Amino acid sequence: MNDASAPASPPADDPETDASESPVESTYVRRRTLFTSVNNPFAFGFFVTLGGLVALGLGVAFINLSTVLIYIAFALFAALGLDPIVRFLERRGLGRGWAILIVFAGFVVIVVGVVSLVVPTLVRQISQFLSDLPSTINAFQTSDVYAWLQDTFGDQIGSLLGEFETFITNPANIAAIGGGVLQVGATIATTVSGILIVLVLSLYFLASLDTMKVAFARLSPARYRPKVRSMTDEITDSIGGYLMGMVVLAFFNSLVAFFLHLFLGLPFPALMAVAAFAITLIPLVGPVLYWIFASILALFTNPLTALIFAIAYLIYIQIEAYVLTPRVMSRAIAVPGALVVIGALVGGTLLGLLGALVAIPVTASILLIIKQVVIPRQDAKL
Repeated sequence: MNDASAPASPPADDPETDASESPVESTYVRRRTLFTSVNNPFAFGFFVTLGGLVALGLGVAFINLSTVLIYIAFALFAALGLDPIVRFLERRGLGRGWAILIVFAGFVVIVVGVVSLVVPTLVRQISQFLSDLPSTINAFQTSDVYAWLQDTFGDQIGSLLGEFETFITNPANIAAIGGGVLQVGATIATTVSGILIVLVLSLYFLASLDTMKVAFARLSPARYRPKVRSMTDEITDSIGGYLMGMVVLAFFNSLVAFFLHLFLGLPFPALMAVAAFAITLIPLVGPVLYWIFASILALFTNPLTALIFAIAYLIYIQIEAYVLTPRVMSRAIAVPGALVVIGALVGGTLLGLLGALVAIPVTASILLIIKQVVIPRQDAKL
């Protein structure tokens, strides 16, 4: 017999009174209630649009500040590259202030000296290169190499060179090139001001590098700070050693390129030395790229001389790979060759020369974090 005085049972689909409901179902109900409680779609749409506009504005600001960010990155990496020399002088008994002053003064003297010696010669040789280009093409058309290319690939070679020579000798195009030279002048002025900014920022970063490390470590919880500080020191020391090594190797490449062009009678030795320094800063593939580029340009002067240059520079590449690089890069973190190529390609595509230069230190830092943080945590899981 049913008890009429018994209280009525609550509905089974009532989430507030169903004691058998799981926490997952309760969370789902609360979330659905939250989203369905938007009673004013205009206000909801306004806030969503406002968030999108803020994100778009941050993206535009980042693009507009890209030059400043590149200056900061160059200055930071210059400071990290100079820090090993400062530490070396500190170990010899100098105070850090005097060591920074000596190293930075030497760095400024080298930069100013290179700019004052190279830029006038570079501008003169670029002008000479543009003026001598038509006669160089005509001389190349009478060479045996051109005859072989024409026999192999047909008349397309002659048509291509003819169109190129027509473009160079056209007065309208020469006027356009003159306008471009004015733009190059403005670019040179901007570059000089950028170099000054980088020099000033690198001095500040070099002087406050230890303070920056301490401040970065304090962003982590107190129990992790010794580990974070140790990893930060290891990463910065490795980046500094790597950058100094890359600059030293690029300098050797530029010296070899300059003297080879000078002794073999190839044109524009100073211009090619600057090109060698810039290209060989790209890790692993830079010397090979310059070898191909310079050998092809040397063909326009003399095929035999180009062959001698290619063989001599290839021999230097082997000496650099097996003798110089292991000694110079002894302080840098070892990175697998495949990751070196991938990092250089990604960095060069995103940020050009700066990206190619910093890609390997960034890759090495990521590998270090994975080895010392991610893998130990995964090994601790059962």
